[in-house]
Amino acid sequence: MKRYAFTMIELIFVIVVMGIIGKFGVEFLAQAYKSFIFANVNHTLQSSSATTVEFIASRLQHRIKDSVIVRTGNTTLFTALSNADSAVDYKVLEWIASDIDGFRATSKSYWSGIADLNISTNIRIVSPETNTTAISQLIDRLSYGDSDIGDAALYFIGSASDNTGYGWDGNALTEQNTSVMHPISAVVGQITQFAPGTVNGITDDFRSVTMREYYKLAWTAYALSLEGYDPVTKMGTLVFYYNYQPWHGEMFYNGGNIHGVTLMENVSTFRAIAVGDIIKIQVCTKSDLVEEYSLCKEKTIF
Repeated sequence: MKRYAFTMIELIFVIVVMGIIGKFGVEFLAQAYKSFIFANVNHTLQSSSATTVEFIASRLQHRIKDSVIVRTGNTTLFTALSNADSAVDYKVLEWIASDIDGFRATSKSYWSGIADLNISTNIRIVSPETNTTAISQLIDRLSYGDSDIGDAALYFIGSASDNTGYGWDGNALTEQNTSVMHPISAVVGQITQFAPGTVNGITDDFRSVTMREYYKLAWTAYALSLEGYDPVTKMGTLVFYYNYQPWHGEMFYNGGNIHGVTLMENVSTFRAIAVGDIIKIQVCTKSDLVEEYSLCKEKTIF
């Protein structure tokens, strides 16, 4: 009985075919794995950057437009965003926003935005259909019990646009007539009235204030700060701060009961530019999990 086996040519042919399959098969699997990782990284960056940009835009939408400033870091020096130098690397964006939660209450607004000027003296401000008790309770909840109406201030729509009147320099506002923000307090038994607030131990009334018929109520400033920026990796962490009052002399990095939350890590660029009253923000992030990959999201806020 004869036994047949592979010839040398057949063996060589099989080895060559197996080598080709092995080479391209491994490369195919590696490419498939790389594509999967890349798609996952892209999805993660897309999702986190889109969420961050939308969060920032939703807060900036209700800003007091003349209050927006930028800083280079934890410093008392600031520049109005409209005057910002494009060549300077600003790390902080700050603004004061109106209390939209109280103005859009589910059943009835807690403050009406209307100031009654037909009073004998301007020691108090009468605001019809306003409920200072409800305002104070809402601020207490939003600040986790750290603030109330005594920390709030009024901004009369149409007031002067001088940025020094907001308290951005770290000094508390000491009188009402030259400031843009007007600290307030509640009046016992009169929920539709605002009394002047006490700032730095001084209570100054509204007698010399150029009052207007419409106002916005604010109880906190907001800050976006790019922190821990590494010049080697060119990445940092974008942190959002709130529950501090510049009109009381508080800064975003040393407020009394300031709250901060990390919005996004591995941020390579955070920029904001102003064109008139319009603000355009840009957030860029990157990852080197597979290879260096960058992604930017932009948003225009009117």
